[in-house]
Amino acid sequence: MKPTLLDTGVIVGLLDRSEAQHNRCVAALEGLEGPLVTCEAVIAESCYLLRNLPGASAAVLENVEQGIFQISFQLSRSAHLVRKLMRKYQDSPMDFADACLVQLADEINTGNILTLDRDFRSYRWRRSRPFQLLVELD
Repeated sequence: MKPTLLDTGVIVGLLDRSEAQHNRCVAALEGLEGPLVTCEAVIAESCYLLRNLPGASAAVLENVEQGIFQISFQLSRSAHLVRKLMRKYQDSPMDFADACLVQLADEINTGNILTLDRDFRSYRWRRSRPFQLLVELD
């Protein structure tokens, strides 16, 4: 089963029912069979953004503990590549979590991503491959 990358906005959208994109995030998960793979930067951002919603940060961490959100990315072996990506996309500008996800796409060989971030329309993995955005965006 092919893994799917998971970005911050979708985690927030899934756990915060008041988010405008909640239903889109839920719908995007339906039918996905492969693992949801992310990085610690996305987990940190999600916990920060959900800090005022009781139990939401704990739910994020529970999903990590249960292996629902898998973290295979290791910054110590990829920091130089993340830095190069942030420099390449400095006009966007690419944030740290996005750079980690683009690098992770290279490492696990997938461009399938659950994101609300339109910048992934212009980011490329493996230098030239476009991402397949799995959440319907306007």
